[in-house]
Amino acid sequence: MTKPVAIILANDFEDIELTSPKEAIEEAGYKTVIIGHEAGEEVVGKHGTKAKVGVGIGSAEPSEYSALFIPGGFSPDHLRGDVDGRYGTFAKAFMKDNKPVFAICHGPQVLIDTDDLKGRTLTAVLNVRKDLSNAGAHVKDESVVVDGNLVTSRTPDDLNDFNHAIVELLNKDYK
Repeated sequence: MTKPVAIILANDFEDIELTSPKEAIEEAGYKTVIIGHEAGEEVVGKHGTKAKVGVGIGSAEPSEYSALFIPGGFSPDHLRGDVDGRYGTFAKAFMKDNKPVFAICHGPQVLIDTDDLKGRTLTAVLNVRKDLSNAGAHVKDESVVVDGNLVTSRTPDDLNDFNHAIVELLNKDYK
């Protein structure tokens, strides 16, 4: 059985940037697990979508997941505000182990905390591209950028390309 895809999430996520890729991942045959501050907690998107945290970050083990998905909105900023840096540490394990990492819009912000962006190529929403560049990444203005195990995208307008790239990578390496 394939391990589930971890989704790290906090309040104020961009609703469609969670629901559309999550649906594509699940339609491709993968289970998803939302990881947040506390198991059982309900997080709410910018437009009212509710999601239940299945696993608290304090007990989340990267080895139990096949891939990591980071939706955008303001959620990544909240995740980066974790005083113990647990979300950056969690994401770093996926980067280190060369597991697939999918991030859209503001999602790549979390990857800055991995210290693993130097020389990587990615994209994001305009207002975080400079931060990514300062972290050593090569940043492009494209709907989706695939750099090995890392798939990034800009905005909800790019979801079709992003979802396609996610499923393609999962089916290529993890079925």
